[in-house]
Amino acid sequence: MYKNLAAALAAACFFSPVFSQTTAPVKAAFVYVAPLTDAGWVRQHDQGRQAVEKALPGQVQTTYVENVAEGPDAERVIRDLARQGHQIIFTPSFGYMEPTLKVAREFPNVKFESVTGYKTADNVAAANARYYEGRYLAGVAAGRMATQAGYVAGFPIPEVVQGINAFTLGMRSVNPQASLRVVFLGEWFNPAREREAAMTLMNQGAEVLAFHTGSNAVMVAAQEKGKLAVAYHSDMRKVAPDAQVVAVTHQWGDYYTRRVKAAIDGTWKSGQVWGGVREGMIRVEGFGSKVPVAVREEVLQRQSDIGLGRLTVFAAGRQPVRDNEGKEVIPAGQRLSDPDILGMNWFVEGVVGKLPR
Repeated sequence: MYKNLAAALAAACFFSPVFSQTTAPVKAAFVYVAPLTDAGWVRQHDQGRQAVEKALPGQVQTTYVENVAEGPDAERVIRDLARQGHQIIFTPSFGYMEPTLKVAREFPNVKFESVTGYKTADNVAAANARYYEGRYLAGVAAGRMATQAGYVAGFPIPEVVQGINAFTLGMRSVNPQASLRVVFLGEWFNPAREREAAMTLMNQGAEVLAFHTGSNAVMVAAQEKGKLAVAYHSDMRKVAPDAQVVAVTHQWGDYYTRRVKAAIDGTWKSGQVWGGVREGMIRVEGFGSKVPVAVREEVLQRQSDIGLGRLTVFAAGRQPVRDNEGKEVIPAGQRLSDPDILGMNWFVEGVVGKLPR
Protein backbone atom coordinates (compact mmCIF):
# COMPACT_ATOMS: atom_id res chain seq x y z
CA MET A 1 0.00 0.00 0.00
CA TYR A 2 2.87 2.34 0.79
CA LYS A 3 4.96 3.41 -2.20
CA ASN A 4 8.40 4.28 -0.90
CA LEU A 5 9.63 7.76 -1.70
CA ALA A 6 13.22 6.75 -0.96
CA ALA A 7 14.40 7.38 -4.51
CA ALA A 8 12.72 10.77 -4.66
CA LEU A 9 14.05 11.71 -1.24
CA ALA A 10 17.56 10.59 -2.12
CA ALA A 11 17.43 12.50 -5.38
CA ALA A 12 16.46 15.64 -3.51
CA CYS A 13 19.79 15.54 -1.69
CA PHE A 14 21.71 16.18 -4.91
CA PHE A 15 20.00 19.46 -5.82
CA SER A 16 21.61 22.53 -4.35
CA PRO A 17 20.23 25.68 -5.96
CA VAL A 18 22.00 28.97 -5.57
CA PHE A 19 19.85 31.54 -3.78
CA SER A 20 20.37 35.21 -4.29
CA GLN A 21 19.75 37.71 -1.53
CA THR A 22 16.48 38.65 -3.18
CA THR A 23 15.12 35.08 -3.29
CA ALA A 24 12.26 34.79 -0.84
CA PRO A 25 12.49 31.80 1.49
CA VAL A 26 9.93 29.04 1.20
CA LYS A 27 7.28 29.32 3.90
CA ALA A 28 6.64 26.03 5.72
CA ALA A 29 3.95 25.58 8.37
CA PHE A 30 3.34 22.89 10.97
CA VAL A 31 0.06 22.15 12.77
CA TYR A 32 0.27 20.49 16.20
CA VAL A 33 -2.56 18.53 17.82
CA ALA A 34 -1.50 19.27 21.41
CA PRO A 35 0.42 21.97 23.28
CA LEU A 36 4.17 22.16 22.70
CA THR A 37 5.74 20.77 25.86
CA ASP A 38 9.20 19.57 26.94
CA ALA A 39 8.60 16.04 25.64
CA GLY A 40 6.09 14.04 23.65
CA TRP A 41 4.56 13.79 20.19
CA VAL A 42 4.47 17.52 19.49
CA ARG A 43 7.98 18.08 20.84
CA GLN A 44 9.44 15.55 18.41
CA HIS A 45 7.72 17.18 15.44
CA ASP A 46 8.88 20.59 16.56
CA GLN A 47 12.43 19.29 16.76
CA GLY A 48 11.91 18.23 13.16
CA ARG A 49 10.81 21.77 12.30
CA GLN A 50 13.89 23.19 13.99
CA ALA A 51 16.08 20.73 12.08
CA VAL A 52 14.65 22.13 8.83
CA GLU A 53 15.61 25.66 9.81
CA LYS A 54 19.11 24.57 10.81
CA ALA A 55 19.68 22.57 7.62
CA LEU A 56 18.31 25.21 5.23
CA PRO A 57 19.36 28.61 6.62
CA GLY A 58 17.99 31.49 4.61
CA GLN A 59 16.02 29.15 2.37
CA VAL A 60 13.05 28.47 4.61
CA GLN A 61 10.84 30.33 7.04
CA THR A 62 8.84 28.10 9.39
CA THR A 63 5.90 28.66 11.67
CA TYR A 64 3.66 26.45 13.76
CA VAL A 65 0.25 26.47 15.39
CA GLU A 66 -0.11 24.34 18.52
CA ASN A 67 -3.02 22.71 20.35
CA VAL A 68 -5.30 22.45 17.31
CA ALA A 69 -8.16 19.98 17.78
CA GLU A 70 -8.83 17.43 15.07
CA GLY A 71 -11.90 18.24 12.97
CA PRO A 72 -13.32 21.69 12.10
CA ASP A 73 -10.62 23.58 14.03
CA ALA A 74 -7.91 21.80 12.08
CA GLU A 75 -9.59 22.57 8.76
CA ARG A 76 -9.84 26.25 9.67
CA VAL A 77 -6.20 26.49 10.76
CA ILE A 78 -4.86 24.62 7.73
CA ARG A 79 -6.91 26.83 5.39
CA ASP A 80 -5.68 29.99 7.12
CA LEU A 81 -2.07 28.88 6.71
CA ALA A 82 -2.62 28.21 3.02
CA ARG A 83 -4.22 31.64 2.59
CA GLN A 84 -1.23 33.23 4.31
CA GLY A 85 1.02 31.99 1.54
CA HIS A 86 2.67 28.95 3.05
CA GLN A 87 3.93 26.76 0.22
CA ILE A 88 4.22 23.53 2.21
CA ILE A 89 2.12 22.56 5.23
CA PHE A 90 2.79 19.61 7.55
CA THR A 91 -0.19 18.18 9.44
CA PRO A 92 1.11 15.50 11.85
CA SER A 93 -1.95 13.84 13.36
CA PHE A 94 -4.20 11.06 12.08
CA GLY A 95 -7.34 13.15 12.55
CA TYR A 96 -5.91 15.90 10.34
CA MET A 97 -6.02 13.67 7.25
CA GLU A 98 -9.49 14.55 5.98
CA PRO A 99 -9.24 18.29 6.76
CA THR A 100 -5.88 18.34 4.95
CA LEU A 101 -7.35 16.68 1.86
CA LYS A 102 -10.29 19.09 1.84
CA VAL A 103 -8.14 22.20 2.05
CA ALA A 104 -5.68 20.79 -0.48
CA ARG A 105 -8.44 20.68 -3.10
CA GLU A 106 -8.93 24.42 -2.60
CA PHE A 107 -5.21 25.21 -2.89
CA PRO A 108 -3.75 23.03 -5.67
CA ASN A 109 -0.48 24.98 -5.71
CA VAL A 110 0.24 24.36 -2.03
CA LYS A 111 2.00 21.16 -0.99
CA PHE A 112 0.68 19.24 1.99
CA GLU A 113 2.28 16.51 4.10
CA SER A 114 -0.28 14.35 5.92
CA VAL A 115 1.83 12.74 8.63
CA THR A 116 0.22 9.55 10.00
CA GLY A 117 -2.46 9.84 7.32
CA TYR A 118 -2.71 7.33 4.50
CA LYS A 119 -4.66 9.12 1.75
CA THR A 120 -2.87 11.13 -0.93
CA ALA A 121 -3.65 13.55 -3.74
CA ASP A 122 -1.58 15.33 -6.39
CA ASN A 123 -0.54 17.90 -3.79
CA VAL A 124 -0.85 15.73 -0.67
CA ALA A 125 1.83 13.26 0.39
CA ALA A 126 1.42 10.82 3.28
CA ALA A 127 4.12 9.72 5.67
CA ASN A 128 4.21 7.61 8.77
CA ALA A 129 6.72 5.66 10.83
CA ARG A 130 6.82 2.04 11.87
CA TYR A 131 6.43 2.89 15.54
CA TYR A 132 5.71 -0.75 16.24
CA GLU A 133 9.38 -1.62 15.62
CA GLY A 134 10.40 0.54 18.56
CA ARG A 135 7.53 -0.86 20.61
CA TYR A 136 8.79 -4.40 20.07
CA LEU A 137 12.29 -3.43 21.19
CA ALA A 138 10.93 -1.68 24.27
CA GLY A 139 8.90 -4.80 25.00
CA VAL A 140 12.07 -6.88 25.02
CA ALA A 141 13.58 -4.58 27.64
CA ALA A 142 10.37 -4.53 29.67
CA GLY A 143 10.00 -8.31 29.50
CA ARG A 144 13.45 -8.77 30.99
CA MET A 145 12.45 -6.66 33.99
CA ALA A 146 8.73 -7.33 34.55
CA THR A 147 5.87 -9.73 33.83
CA GLN A 148 2.70 -7.65 34.19
CA ALA A 149 2.40 -4.58 31.99
CA GLY A 150 -0.12 -1.80 31.51
CA TYR A 151 -0.72 0.35 28.44
CA VAL A 152 -2.47 3.73 28.30
CA ALA A 153 -3.74 4.43 24.78
CA GLY A 154 -5.66 7.10 22.93
CA PHE A 155 -7.83 5.39 20.31
CA PRO A 156 -8.08 1.77 19.07
CA ILE A 157 -6.87 2.63 15.56
CA PRO A 158 -4.50 0.21 13.75
CA GLU A 159 -1.40 2.28 14.51
CA VAL A 160 -2.09 1.99 18.24
CA VAL A 161 -3.05 -1.69 18.03
CA GLN A 162 0.20 -2.40 16.17
CA GLY A 163 2.14 -0.89 19.06
CA ILE A 164 0.23 -2.81 21.71
CA ASN A 165 0.76 -6.09 19.90
CA ALA A 166 4.41 -5.44 19.11
CA PHE A 167 5.15 -4.50 22.72
CA THR A 168 3.48 -7.70 23.90
CA LEU A 169 5.35 -9.82 21.36
CA GLY A 170 8.61 -8.24 22.48
CA MET A 171 7.88 -8.95 26.15
CA ARG A 172 6.80 -12.52 25.50
CA SER A 173 9.83 -13.24 23.30
CA VAL A 174 11.93 -13.13 26.48
CA ASN A 175 9.23 -13.73 29.11
CA PRO A 176 6.49 -16.11 27.82
CA GLN A 177 4.34 -15.47 30.90
CA ALA A 178 4.13 -11.73 30.31
CA SER A 179 0.69 -10.13 30.01
CA LEU A 180 -0.63 -6.66 29.27
CA ARG A 181 -3.76 -4.69 30.14
CA VAL A 182 -4.90 -1.72 28.07
CA VAL A 183 -6.93 1.39 28.94
CA PHE A 184 -8.26 3.45 26.00
CA LEU A 185 -9.00 7.11 26.75
CA GLY A 186 -10.73 8.23 23.55
CA GLU A 187 -8.40 11.24 23.28
CA TRP A 188 -4.73 11.85 22.59
CA PHE A 189 -3.84 14.48 25.15
CA ASN A 190 -5.32 14.74 28.63
CA PRO A 191 -2.60 14.55 31.30
CA ALA A 192 -5.05 14.16 34.17
CA ARG A 193 -6.82 11.19 32.57
CA GLU A 194 -3.53 9.68 31.40
CA ARG A 195 -2.32 9.79 34.99
CA GLU A 196 -5.57 8.31 36.30
CA ALA A 197 -5.36 5.42 33.83
CA ALA A 198 -1.74 4.78 34.82
CA MET A 199 -2.70 4.66 38.49
CA THR A 200 -5.52 2.24 37.73
CA LEU A 201 -3.22 -0.10 35.84
CA MET A 202 -0.60 -0.03 38.59
CA ASN A 203 -3.30 -0.76 41.16
CA GLN A 204 -4.24 -3.77 39.04
CA GLY A 205 -0.71 -5.10 39.30
CA ALA A 206 1.18 -3.52 36.39
CA GLU A 207 4.91 -3.50 37.09
CA VAL A 208 5.80 -1.63 33.91
CA LEU A 209 3.78 0.87 31.88
CA ALA A 210 3.75 1.96 28.26
CA PHE A 211 1.54 4.53 26.58
CA HIS A 212 0.34 5.98 23.28
CA THR A 213 -0.84 9.41 24.36
CA GLY A 214 0.59 12.90 24.13
CA SER A 215 1.99 13.88 27.53
CA ASN A 216 4.51 12.53 30.03
CA ALA A 217 1.87 11.90 32.71
CA VAL A 218 2.29 8.11 32.65
CA MET A 219 6.03 8.46 33.22
CA VAL A 220 5.50 10.84 36.14
CA ALA A 221 2.97 8.47 37.73
CA ALA A 222 5.34 5.50 37.42
CA GLN A 223 8.17 7.53 38.96
CA GLU A 224 5.96 8.46 41.93
CA LYS A 225 4.86 4.86 42.50
CA GLY A 226 8.30 3.33 42.16
CA LYS A 227 7.30 1.38 39.04
CA LEU A 228 8.88 1.10 35.60
CA ALA A 229 7.75 2.73 32.37
CA VAL A 230 8.67 3.05 28.71
CA ALA A 231 8.87 6.59 27.35
CA TYR A 232 7.26 7.31 24.00
CA HIS A 233 8.00 10.00 21.41
CA SER A 234 10.81 11.51 23.50
CA ASP A 235 13.41 10.60 26.10
CA MET A 236 11.65 11.36 29.42
CA ARG A 237 14.36 10.64 31.97
CA LYS A 238 14.08 14.26 33.08
CA VAL A 239 10.72 13.53 34.76
CA ALA A 240 11.20 9.81 35.36
CA PRO A 241 14.90 9.22 36.09
CA ASP A 242 14.27 6.02 38.06
CA ALA A 243 11.20 4.74 36.24
CA GLN A 244 12.32 4.94 32.62
CA VAL A 245 13.39 1.63 31.13
CA VAL A 246 13.98 2.97 27.63
CA ALA A 247 12.52 5.54 25.25
CA VAL A 248 11.00 4.88 21.83
CA THR A 249 11.86 8.10 20.02
CA HIS A 250 10.58 9.55 16.77
CA GLN A 251 13.04 11.23 14.42
CA TRP A 252 11.37 13.59 11.91
CA GLY A 253 14.16 16.04 11.13
CA ASP A 254 15.63 14.24 8.14
CA TYR A 255 12.28 13.56 6.47
CA TYR A 256 11.00 17.09 7.01
CA THR A 257 14.22 18.62 5.74
CA ARG A 258 14.21 16.52 2.58
CA ARG A 259 10.60 17.33 1.84
CA VAL A 260 11.09 21.08 2.28
CA LYS A 261 14.26 20.92 0.18
CA ALA A 262 12.29 19.14 -2.54
CA ALA A 263 9.71 21.95 -2.41
CA ILE A 264 12.51 24.49 -2.79
CA ASP A 265 14.14 22.59 -5.65
CA GLY A 266 10.90 21.95 -7.50
CA THR A 267 11.34 18.18 -7.15
CA TRP A 268 8.54 17.61 -4.60
CA LYS A 269 6.16 14.80 -5.57
CA SER A 270 3.25 13.20 -3.80
CA GLY A 271 3.66 9.66 -2.52
CA GLN A 272 3.67 7.54 0.60
CA VAL A 273 6.48 6.72 3.01
CA TRP A 274 6.39 4.25 5.90
CA GLY A 275 9.84 4.26 7.45
CA GLY A 276 11.16 2.61 10.57
CA VAL A 277 14.43 1.70 12.22
CA ARG A 278 16.20 1.15 8.90
CA GLU A 279 15.24 4.61 7.64
CA GLY A 280 16.25 6.29 10.90
CA MET A 281 12.71 7.41 11.72
CA ILE A 282 12.37 5.26 14.85
CA ARG A 283 14.89 4.18 17.45
CA VAL A 284 15.20 3.16 21.09
CA GLU A 285 17.55 5.09 23.34
CA GLY A 286 17.70 6.60 26.80
CA PHE A 287 18.07 3.39 28.79
CA GLY A 288 17.37 3.91 32.46
CA SER A 289 19.81 3.34 35.31
CA LYS A 290 18.01 0.16 36.42
CA VAL A 291 18.45 -1.59 33.08
CA PRO A 292 21.28 -4.16 33.18
CA VAL A 293 24.03 -3.79 30.60
CA ALA A 294 23.20 -7.21 29.16
CA VAL A 295 19.61 -6.09 28.51
CA ARG A 296 20.76 -2.90 26.81
CA GLU A 297 23.09 -4.88 24.57
CA GLU A 298 20.35 -7.39 23.72
CA VAL A 299 17.88 -4.65 22.76
CA LEU A 300 20.43 -2.73 20.70
CA GLN A 301 21.42 -5.94 18.90
CA ARG A 302 17.77 -6.58 18.00
CA GLN A 303 17.48 -2.98 16.84
CA SER A 304 20.44 -3.59 14.56
CA ASP A 305 18.83 -6.81 13.32
CA ILE A 306 15.63 -4.94 12.42
CA GLY A 307 17.62 -2.29 10.59
CA LEU A 308 19.46 -4.95 8.60
CA GLY A 309 16.29 -6.87 7.79
CA ARG A 310 17.25 -9.89 9.91
CA LEU A 311 14.33 -9.45 12.32
CA THR A 312 10.71 -8.82 11.43
CA VAL A 313 8.29 -7.94 14.23
CA PHE A 314 5.08 -9.40 12.82
CA ALA A 315 6.43 -12.76 11.73
CA ALA A 316 5.97 -16.29 13.06
CA GLY A 317 8.72 -18.80 13.66
CA ARG A 318 8.12 -22.51 13.95
CA GLN A 319 4.89 -21.86 15.82
CA PRO A 320 2.05 -19.65 14.56
CA VAL A 321 1.18 -16.37 16.22
CA ARG A 322 -2.31 -16.39 17.71
CA ASP A 323 -4.64 -13.67 18.85
CA ASN A 324 -5.86 -13.54 22.44
CA GLU A 325 -8.90 -15.63 21.52
CA GLY A 326 -6.77 -18.47 20.19
CA LYS A 327 -7.20 -17.78 16.47
CA GLU A 328 -4.15 -18.18 14.25
CA VAL A 329 -3.28 -14.74 12.84
CA ILE A 330 0.22 -15.40 11.47
CA PRO A 331 0.86 -18.94 10.17
CA ALA A 332 4.12 -20.64 11.11
CA GLY A 333 7.00 -19.41 8.99
CA GLN A 334 4.98 -16.50 7.56
CA ARG A 335 4.96 -12.76 8.07
CA LEU A 336 2.24 -10.15 7.78
CA SER A 337 2.10 -7.99 4.67
CA ASP A 338 2.02 -4.20 5.05
CA PRO A 339 -1.71 -4.07 4.18
CA ASP A 340 -2.37 -6.63 6.93
CA ILE A 341 -0.38 -4.59 9.43
CA LEU A 342 -2.09 -1.37 8.40
CA GLY A 343 -5.49 -2.95 8.97
CA MET A 344 -4.64 -4.70 12.23
CA ASN A 345 -7.79 -5.15 14.30
CA TRP A 346 -6.96 -7.90 16.78
CA PHE A 347 -5.02 -8.30 20.02
CA VAL A 348 -2.17 -10.78 20.16
CA GLU A 349 -2.02 -13.53 22.75
CA GLY A 350 -0.95 -12.03 26.07
CA VAL A 351 -3.14 -8.93 25.85
CA VAL A 352 -5.97 -9.08 28.37
CA GLY A 353 -9.42 -7.98 27.19
CA LYS A 354 -11.16 -7.28 23.92
CA LEU A 355 -10.44 -4.64 21.32
CA PRO A 356 -13.20 -1.98 21.31
CA ARG A 357 -15.22 -1.96 18.11
